[in-house]
Amino acid sequence: MSAAEGPPEASGHEQPAEKKRHWAVSFFIELAVIVVMAVVISFIIKTFLLRAFYIPSESMQPTLEVDDRIVVNLLAPGVMDIERGDVVVFEDTRSWWGSPAPETSSVQEALIFIGLSPDTSSHYVVKRVIGLEGDEVECCDEDGRILVNGEPIDEPYLFPGTEPSASSFDVTVPEGHVWLLGDNRSASADSRSHVEEPDQGAVPEDDIIGRTLSIVWPVDRWGGGGNERDPFETVPEPQ
Repeated sequence: MSAAEGPPEASGHEQPAEKKRHWAVSFFIELAVIVVMAVVISFIIKTFLLRAFYIPSESMQPTLEVDDRIVVNLLAPGVMDIERGDVVVFEDTRSWWGSPAPETSSVQEALIFIGLSPDTSSHYVVKRVIGLEGDEVECCDEDGRILVNGEPIDEPYLFPGTEPSASSFDVTVPEGHVWLLGDNRSASADSRSHVEEPDQGAVPEDDIIGRTLSIVWPVDRWGGGGNERDPFETVPEPQ
């Protein structure tokens, strides 16, 4: 029979007590983690989902006013389709509508990059989609309305007192392109200004950043992005 084991002998040395981190150090570490996570999340959202822009001109009045801040859905086109009547932001890769960009500080540029401030770059333009690839867009019928595939369009979003177009045109939208107009036609240098060029003023779908989702600033103008598909419901498909 073996003898019962007794309790282990005391080593005679006590383990040193763990030094506690000062509450202020813990606070700032947690704060830094939160800030970094917020920046990363903002960058991901800005890159793949939503992006903010500001409106610099009168070309989309009354739908969008000067200095409005808007949020754009980056999933359209791509995951979601672009339709006639949608308001889209696109990159002006051919410098058709470029104008001097507002001056920005390095801090503002950093905030724009990570998505915490609206993009003020002059090479982004906002217009309304009037024609999709294959559509024939022309001006105008006896009542002064623009026709899409022979169907006249009543446009409730036009700036009050503005006619659909003061210039005549008849274009067929090339494949992979859209044809765009501003809502304030008399103050908008849009696709009509480039109908004599090979693509007849159409913009490549690849240049589209996204479809407007909402006005987020100023507060008293909170609302939708101005997309109006109803006027185009009766438009037939292109031949």
